Amino acid sequence: MSTPILIVDDDPHICEVIGFALQSAGFTPSFAADGMEALAHIQATPPALVVLDIGLPEMDGLEVCRELRKTSDLPVLFLTARDDEIDRIIGLEIGGDDYVTKPFSPRELVARVKAILKRTAPRAAAPESVWGGLTLDTARHLCHFAGQGVPLTASEFSLLAALMAKPENVRSRAQLIDALYGHNIHVSARTIDSHIRNIRAKLAKVGCADGVSTVHGVGLRMGACKKA
Repeated sequence: MSTPILIVDDDPHICEVIGFALQSAGFTPSFAADGMEALAHIQATPPALVVLDIGLPEMDGLEVCRELRKTSDLPVLFLTARDDEIDRIIGLEIGGDDYVTKPFSPRELVARVKAILKRTAPRAAAPESVWGGLTLDTARHLCHFAGQGVPLTASEFSLLAALMAKPENVRSRAQLIDALYGHNIHVSARTIDSHIRNIRAKLAKVGCADGVSTVHGVGLRMGACKKA
């Protein structure tokens, strides 16, 4: 069976364009016109990923994502208006995996969907990555610090895995973008910064001090990851 993707947008034309692009790429699209319909659809028939417009009537896409993140780490690709940078940043901070701005290229949207799904795909069993008190199990997509679970989105998990692969090495933001998205997708460095803020906040919540360190003017590397 092909991979199911839920498209949430109140514009029938946009739904048609995205649906055709995804179907042509081998996915199975379904549709919801508002936030409540989207949440009901996800509960009844969970898709592999949600393409979610921020500018929905009544319950906007940001609120849909907040509700979704209370119970699920389902990947979310936001659709945003070109000028609403603040919405894009908020969307990533509340648990979105990526965003595409309107007007968008259907080919780019499909590429970003594939990139997110690649990061969430089951992997062959591999040894756990351990750094300080932090453990990352890439095979089961689990993160723990001192025995406590750390809930990460697909993008946050992949970013942390890229840093933990060589925890003492500094990775530039450009290198991290390539690790997450590949070489053919343009992504702002602010997207990486938003994911790093989320990772730091989630690690701090379970008592992990200095989870990710910034080397100013160079990039990022793992911190000490010790109990606060």
